Amino acid sequence: MAEPIGIEIRNLYKIFGPNAAALMAAVRDGMTKTELNDKHHHVLGLNNINISMPAGRIQVIMGLSGSGKSTLIRHINRLIDPTAGEVLVGGENVVTMSPDALREFRRHKTAMVFQKFALLPNRTVLENVCYGLEIQNVPRARRVEAAMRWIERVGLKGFESKYPNQLSGGMQQRVGLARALTNDAPILLMDEAFSALDPLIRVDMQTVLLDLQKEIRKTIVFITHDLDEALRLGDAIAILRDGEIIQQGTSQDIVLRPADPYIESFVREVNRGRVIRADAAMTALPEGAAPAIGVDGTTTLEEAGRLMVENAATSLAVRDPASGRPVGMLSMEAILRAVTSRGE
Repeated sequence: MAEPIGIEIRNLYKIFGPNAAALMAAVRDGMTKTELNDKHHHVLGLNNINISMPAGRIQVIMGLSGSGKSTLIRHINRLIDPTAGEVLVGGENVVTMSPDALREFRRHKTAMVFQKFALLPNRTVLENVCYGLEIQNVPRARRVEAAMRWIERVGLKGFESKYPNQLSGGMQQRVGLARALTNDAPILLMDEAFSALDPLIRVDMQTVLLDLQKEIRKTIVFITHDLDEALRLGDAIAILRDGEIIQQGTSQDIVLRPADPYIESFVREVNRGRVIRADAAMTALPEGAAPAIGVDGTTTLEEAGRLMVENAATSLAVRDPASGRPVGMLSMEAILRAVTSRGE
């Protein structure tokens, strides 16, 4: 399995229009997206984007329609050329790659899962999943072996001879995911991959992805407009508006410390108990002894509260995930305060 590699995006700008380069100075001097469109009839797609995406983690890029999130992900495999800036993958700048180097990069370093599935209708599930390896001229026996492994892992064993029109939407997206994983690229780009699915199937696919990530440890860039999905999937989250990053951090950062009223409007209706972790709401341990019942610091407040109720407990010890030692205490009062608070 390919080793994960990190992604570093530095000072990235994208202006859509024939005189983009000439307008860079104005944008750097503070010209807004609206002003650029009104005065010059150009569109500011991305404005000074800086993100560090650690290897082997899920980086979520979130925003409403027109925020620039899909434009951003297409810069990683250079489906779109930037107006300025760098996209470093494993230390190599994708922006300056030659056509041949870029072709090899796309074949071996990245795989993409699309919103609309993008399956070949005249090919079976097996043939669709094999397609990337076929392009790489991998011998048929090897590509079939790899494809069947991932078909089984995404829950489609027995459907390998079916065609896309014989499958449900959720099953088709599993085919798309298996196809991307069969390539064994270290970077997985997922552009609104689950947004076309019904809500229950969407949650099921999120679970499939999280379970697989424990095994594959890919560097995943996941685009979504849904905050609940972002909070569930993202090791790190970046929220865009009008081509700019408004806030980035962990799910805890976003929910507990929204950067401005725009972010606050996103998180207002979030079920905080399913997002906030025990170690974010704990207090200092009482002197002498810790509560008899304990939870891992990564446990959500909802799970911790349920454990308290089941055991008729008023508090829990919070343990360090690595060492297992108690590092704090969580009371029902602290849970209620964290869940009902609306930011600092």
